[in-house]
Amino acid sequence: MGENVEDYKLIFEKEGVYLHTNAKRSIQETSIPGFIRIVERAGQPALEWSPLEDEGRSAPAVLYSKKDGEGGEEDTNFDPGYEPDWAVISTVKKDREHAPMKDSGQWAFSLPLSELYSLRRARFSLGRNFMVLTSRGGHPLPPLHFHRGGTRELLRALHHYIVLDQSPVDGRLFLVYPRDSSSADFGPSFDKLHILDDGSDIVTRFIHDPYATTFGGFSKVTNFFRAALRPPEAAVTRGAQDPGLPSQPDDEPGFELITCGVELGPRPKVTRGQALVQWEEFLDSEGRVKDPEKVKDLVFRGGITPNLRKEVWKFLLGFYPWKSTSKEREEILRFKTDEYFRMKVQWKSVSEEQEMRNSLLRGYRSLIERDVNRTDRNNTFFSGNDNPGLTLLHDVLMTYCMYNFDLGYVQGMSDLLSPILFVTQNEVESFWCLTGFMDLVHQNFEESQEAMKQQLLQLSILLKALDPELCDFLDSQDSGSLCFCFRWLLIWFKREFSFEDILTLWEVLWTRLPCDNFHLLIACSILESQRGELIGSDHDFNTILKHINELTMKLDLQSVLLEAEVIYRQLVGCKDLPRQVKQVLGLCGPPSPAEESPDSQSSETERLLGQAEGGAASSHVPSCP
Repeated sequence: MGENVEDYKLIFEKEGVYLHTNAKRSIQETSIPGFIRIVERAGQPALEWSPLEDEGRSAPAVLYSKKDGEGGEEDTNFDPGYEPDWAVISTVKKDREHAPMKDSGQWAFSLPLSELYSLRRARFSLGRNFMVLTSRGGHPLPPLHFHRGGTRELLRALHHYIVLDQSPVDGRLFLVYPRDSSSADFGPSFDKLHILDDGSDIVTRFIHDPYATTFGGFSKVTNFFRAALRPPEAAVTRGAQDPGLPSQPDDEPGFELITCGVELGPRPKVTRGQALVQWEEFLDSEGRVKDPEKVKDLVFRGGITPNLRKEVWKFLLGFYPWKSTSKEREEILRFKTDEYFRMKVQWKSVSEEQEMRNSLLRGYRSLIERDVNRTDRNNTFFSGNDNPGLTLLHDVLMTYCMYNFDLGYVQGMSDLLSPILFVTQNEVESFWCLTGFMDLVHQNFEESQEAMKQQLLQLSILLKALDPELCDFLDSQDSGSLCFCFRWLLIWFKREFSFEDILTLWEVLWTRLPCDNFHLLIACSILESQRGELIGSDHDFNTILKHINELTMKLDLQSVLLEAEVIYRQLVGCKDLPRQVKQVLGLCGPPSPAEESPDSQSSETERLLGQAEGGAASSHVPSCP
């Protein structure tokens, strides 16, 4: 480095950090590989980046993951989309003294940490994320992209010198404070960063590996969702409280809305029915389904016998219209087959050379290849090597990337496809059934997390109405956010029940009976079944989480479904049911703007509940009194 060894100390170093000379113009963008470092010069810490050329080394403009069959194993360090791919922008005021910036080439830089003011995530071309550093002035540096990960280690190293606190008005912005100024007040902010570091948001962490994420790192999720659901005013005033004091009841948004002084009344008796075993009797002479609502009701009450699933699922998932004739369905199948293979050809015809210039497709392929090799491998349809079921799983997921460019592939979709493919055992039919399923749940995987926040809030509202005592207990153990239910809602209980039970559960939910949010009532049913184990016990947050996770494969599906319907009928039968509960159950539309007040937590809850997913609140839904 050409410096006195006594004056220079290397604290942290990471290779494979690319400087993007024009991140907003992807067509003209140039990526320069280099090193990111934290160093101390004469005792003063600084963040530095330098190109590989300065190190006497060379590298291609972009580093790629190897695909299986290219002479080596896949590069497990390449994990697009799950490291928070941060970029750096630095600004320097001109009206004050600053430590000198190192000048070692056109793009290299060295920024003293004392000059660092804030850190932001930004997204530019091809959906890539960059970290944005801002110093206490106004001169920007080009963004940096961590192609091979490493932001977790960088932030941990920075933590020795600075503290980051999330902005109350911008979730992507973190303000920087010196480590020696009020550090105790800002310590929890790095927990938030660690959540982001596994994939920029909690949704992506679950998509990356829903099962493992539930077991690990969950101690940070409760506060994350509490902050996410709290109105901005509450987030600002929170820091003024003594961190040693217990949380106040108004910390949890919306819970004060439903004290449930309302008497719900006794729970009605409900029985489950037999599985749908006859199909032809529901078809007229031209093959139309004569009474779709009757079919849905039978499916809701008892599921479908295995030999009929292949046909009935195509109606439940929208591949065939309920009123289509046999002849029309033949035409639909021909059309959908042609459309599917047109999309499949799009990715099959991409040459390796082209793919090297398409990081998005390359990233999707890498993720799909990994997920396919670990999805339901205990099922005989996907077990063993060179299994044709695995090939179908891979091809359908790759084609979905062509069908839905905006969403592409996210981890967790293979979990949703495998039961469909197992039942249909047909590439084209499984693809179009998957698109129908994704129409119902795609919002679960969106980066904004709004759908998941809303569902957790709705679940809290339901549980508060049903069992205030259980809610109070969970609140007292920092579990009131119900974060342990996240995986349930994200992939519709896929990891909680056996493969065969999931086939029944999903076909019941696809009927959308008795309401669109029946999956939330299933969650309530499971939680209420555990109230005796939880209330009055010595459980704390960690043991509650452990207990809930240990329910996997131990739940009786028919009992859960039965109790969920009982809960629904009990709530619907209550004459004085709170409006927020009615909204969750689809018994009335969202509140009018005149009924909302932006200054209250009550209005914030109502606003979230009023954001209908996929037209849940249509014009025929009655208004709440």
